[in-house]
Amino acid sequence: MTGKKATTVDLVLGAEPRMDLLPPEVRTLKKVKATRRRLGGLLVAVLVLVGSGIGASTWYSMQSQAELDAARERTTELLTSQTKYSEVQRVQVALDTTLAARQFGASTEIDWKAYLAEVRALVPSTVTVDTLSVDSASPLVPYEQATAPLQNSRVATIRILFTSPDVTSVPEWLGSMSTLPGYADSQPAVITRTAEGPYTVDFVLHVNEGAFSGRFAPEGQ
Repeated sequence: MTGKKATTVDLVLGAEPRMDLLPPEVRTLKKVKATRRRLGGLLVAVLVLVGSGIGASTWYSMQSQAELDAARERTTELLTSQTKYSEVQRVQVALDTTLAARQFGASTEIDWKAYLAEVRALVPSTVTVDTLSVDSASPLVPYEQATAPLQNSRVATIRILFTSPDVTSVPEWLGSMSTLPGYADSQPAVITRTAEGPYTVDFVLHVNEGAFSGRFAPEGQ
């Protein structure tokens, strides 16, 4: 035999009797309105944030445009100034080109008049210079260098054919030639004795870059 559990109903003595006579639809409508109010407030907050972002972006865009306009105006001013002085610039370019060409053309220049005067000043009084020839470098073509050992780099060659009553003065003369500016080396190529007795000496003197005049070299070089 199965027994049933009795249901107990709690009674509150002295409580105020209440009864909700509103239909469920009214309570649901109140909840919907409250939700709409919350959503409306949230939407307003979102719109305020979006508006602030758009305003900031617009301000930065205006600032950037103002800076760009200022830069363009400055560029226009510079171009206008450059146009005014274009003739001066053309003259300056032509002058610089001329100076560079002159410097290049004179880069291997030797003041031969002064240099040969120094060579003649070292010739003993008993020696007669018969012929004198010069072969020097060009700024366009490298000067041919010696293939024999013990010969230094050179930029010019002076060949002197002279007559001397004896050959005893030749070593002394060779030594004095080493005092010339730009001296590289020297040697008597051929020594022959004539039928009359004097000696004919074919003398070769090599000159290096130290003999360059440097007339148009930049300052400090």
